Amino acid sequence: MRFMVIVPANQESEAGVLPDQEILTKMNAFNEEMVRAGVMLAGEGLQPSSKGARIRFNGGKTTVTDGPFTESKEVVGGYCLLQARSKEEAVEWASRFLALHGADWEMGMEIRQLDDPV
Repeated sequence: MRFMVIVPANQESEAGVLPDQEILTKMNAFNEEMVRAGVMLAGEGLQPSSKGARIRFNGGKTTVTDGPFTESKEVVGGYCLLQARSKEEAVEWASRFLALHGADWEMGMEIRQLDDPV
């Protein structure tokens, strides 16, 4: 089963501020562990929403709204695509990622299973 782990943006990521070097080192080591375990298929952080756009289609017309977007809690800051045997296993890996940060991460993350191709 494949799962998308959706990491919300925060004020720092929306300002273009990367995590400190200690956290980045821990994250890279953990990502390498997930790749070696055959769990991580892909994953990256995203640029701030100020560099993005939202596209809507209504009444036959396309509307493009450039960022930034005001509600950072509604903006995706990064993602990870996991291959796991169960939702519980995906939750375990995602929980370990959160623990790397060593502090409360109130915004949490969302895990959603991908539909299998028919």
